[in-house]
Amino acid sequence: MKVLEAAMELERPTTDQQKIDHVTRRITEHGNYLRQRYPILQHQNALGAGVMAVSLIGMVVSGGLYLQGSIPAWGCILINALLTSFIHEIEHDLIHRLYFRKQPLAHNAMMFLCWLARPGMPSPWLRRSLHFHHHKESGTETDVEAWITTSGSPWGVLRLLKLVDGFIFGFLNAVFAPGWREKVRLLVKIVRLNTPFGLLYWGCWYVFLGYHLYAWLGAVSGHEVHSSATTLAVMDVVNSVVVILVAPNLIRQFCLFFISSNMHYYGDVAPRNALQQTQVMNAWWLWPFQLFCFNFGSTHSIHHFVVRDPFYLRQMTAPYAHQVMAEAGVRFNDFGTYKRANRYSLAHTHTRSRG
Repeated sequence: MKVLEAAMELERPTTDQQKIDHVTRRITEHGNYLRQRYPILQHQNALGAGVMAVSLIGMVVSGGLYLQGSIPAWGCILINALLTSFIHEIEHDLIHRLYFRKQPLAHNAMMFLCWLARPGMPSPWLRRSLHFHHHKESGTETDVEAWITTSGSPWGVLRLLKLVDGFIFGFLNAVFAPGWREKVRLLVKIVRLNTPFGLLYWGCWYVFLGYHLYAWLGAVSGHEVHSSATTLAVMDVVNSVVVILVAPNLIRQFCLFFISSNMHYYGDVAPRNALQQTQVMNAWWLWPFQLFCFNFGSTHSIHHFVVRDPFYLRQMTAPYAHQVMAEAGVRFNDFGTYKRANRYSLAHTHTRSRG
């Protein structure tokens, strides 16, 4: 017995890299076990395309019911916010080429449909290089994707605004950038990243906000607002687009960025150390946020160890993966990250923001 215990002690991972390799191997093995136990999981392309089709059809049906007056605006917004969270997961898997890897026409068609359903985001083809770099250098100063989601910024009104409105986030970064050359460069980059769908998406949102703010101020001040027939017709279209597409994505994006920016550590992470890159955030009170980003806080850390598994398999793997990750030292529900501006070190309480 003592010999066996000694042998097990020798096999136990001690360095961070050994722990990372151990976690990766165990989760991969469990994923293989689930694929064998449930043969339907081996039809990965069909499952991804199926979820994509159901989500898009659901959005169209929900929007149609709203336009007919069968469901209220808030019902359409919540339904489509939930459905776009599925589409986001599909897009993320597509960025890693988990569906139709050898069939570029089908693969790129799905990428394009994901972009149409989430037009406020840059194209997935542009995001692919950023995301691959995020995996390679997660949490370091060059991790632009993490920074875009506000990781590393101290909590306050500015960070909250950035979470709500990604376009304003980019615009503010450009305005406060040092030097006019840098300002112009960032402004041009914002326009390029949001062309063409993002400009239409954010433009629609700002027209919606501007018109209704104008009408509200008129009502408050006692001056009735009289709009032309053309203006009313345009606003009828704008209102419908906001309810069916814009508002659902704003809710989804806020929930996703709120969870993602706090479960990722940033600024003092050891390079390429998956044990320090993320934590698991699965506290019960986070469920209102998790609902609209497909339980991202609970499962995304798994993805940093095993990239090859699609989003639905991560959900199935989570109970086992969490146990293995906890044994290796991955943190769970470290809410001190709010005070530390997402620094990994528990000693950091006051940090400097990148923007």
